[in-house]
Amino acid sequence: MDLDNPVLKLCQEGMRAESEGRPSDARALFEQAWAARTDDYDACVAAHYLARRQDDPAEVLRWNQEALRHADAVGDERVAAFYPSLLVGMAMAHEQLGDIVAARAAFERAADHEGALPPGPYGEQLRTAVSEGLSRMG
Repeated sequence: MDLDNPVLKLCQEGMRAESEGRPSDARALFEQAWAARTDDYDACVAAHYLARRQDDPAEVLRWNQEALRHADAVGDERVAAFYPSLLVGMAMAHEQLGDIVAARAAFERAADHEGALPPGPYGEQLRTAVSEGLSRMG
């Protein structure tokens, strides 16, 4: 990960703002990252973080779809670990919107990408979200 990338720096600052309990600052930083994007990788990262700061499930879905579209355009290992998170976000938004078929499909796709998740709490959190989501979908 290129930590000199301005988009990644803005997203890191946004994550710091989230952890400090400043959600509106985080959202503003993620919006700045979106405005600063220069390629599909930048767009994938910024859209991924913008999805986290949406209150409306339809907007969560829209931003995760945007991030997924850009991840597909990148198509290399830089975005591999984004897929489970993007797909879980999409699945949960579909579920909240009442589209169980689309939710199940997104959870299944997320399960297909679990191998890209890192070990540790973050990876375990997503693995749990996938397995619990699939259980809810029947």
